[in-house]
Amino acid sequence: MAGAMSSENSSGPDLSRYRRQIILPGWGVEAQEKLRRSTVFVAGAGGLGSPVAVNLTVAGVGRIRICDSDTVDITNLNRQFLHTEQRIGSSKTLSAQTTLAAINSEISLEPISQKITDLNVDDIVGDAQLIIDCLDNFDGRNALNQCSVRKVIPMIHGAIWGMEGRITFLHPPKTPCLACLFPKAPVRHEIPVLGAVASTTGSLQAIEAIKYLVNSGPTLKGRMLIMDYSTMRFQELEAEKNPGCPVCANL
Repeated sequence: MAGAMSSENSSGPDLSRYRRQIILPGWGVEAQEKLRRSTVFVAGAGGLGSPVAVNLTVAGVGRIRICDSDTVDITNLNRQFLHTEQRIGSSKTLSAQTTLAAINSEISLEPISQKITDLNVDDIVGDAQLIIDCLDNFDGRNALNQCSVRKVIPMIHGAIWGMEGRITFLHPPKTPCLACLFPKAPVRHEIPVLGAVASTTGSLQAIEAIKYLVNSGPTLKGRMLIMDYSTMRFQELEAEKNPGCPVCANL
C-alpha cells in the first residue's frame, strides 16, 4: 500500500498520480488520504465489476477485496475488460488482480475465488467499509444484503438488462434494504447487454462509492436511478422501506 500522504510532498509519487482529483473543489489531500485508508468489497469481477474495480483502483482506494467464483470465458469479453483472450479459462479474480496491479501498484488487492453464500459471506466481506454489488444472481445478492444489514455496512446495488441500468445506495435502517425492493428473485435468464451499458452503470456505482468514502456530496440513499441508454433518459424513483421486510424490519 502507498505510504502516508502530505501536502508537503505534493510533487512526490503518492500525490502526483492523483493530482487531477485532488484539485477538485472540496477534495484536497485529506480526501485522498481517506481513499487510501479505505477497504471496499467488490462482489463480482464481470460486466459491472470491471468498471467498478478499475475506477476504484485509479482513484487510489487503498484496499480492494474482489470476489468471483467464475473463470474467464470468451462470452465475457464483450463487456468484462478486466480480462483478456489470453486469460480464457483462468480465475476471474486472479485475472482482475493482474490487470489492476498493472494499473496501480500502490494499492492492496485481495482476490477471493469463492461463491458468495449465506455461510461464508460475513467472513468474505470481512472488515470492508463498503459493499458494491456487481453480481448477476439473486442468491449471492440476498446473502450480501443480509450481511450488509447485520454488519450495518452500506451496499451500492447495480443491475443491467439490455440497454437499461439501475443503481441505488442501500444503508438500513436509514434506507430500505435490497429485500425491501426485490422481495422475490426474478426468474433467471441469460442477460442481454451491451458492453458500454455495463461500463457506464458500473462507473456510476464507482462514483457513488468514492463520494461516500470521502464524504463528498449526497448519495442515492432512498433513491433508485434508472438509466435508459436506448433513449438517453434517466429517471429517479423513491426507494421505500417495507415495514414487514423479513431482513431489515426489526432494525
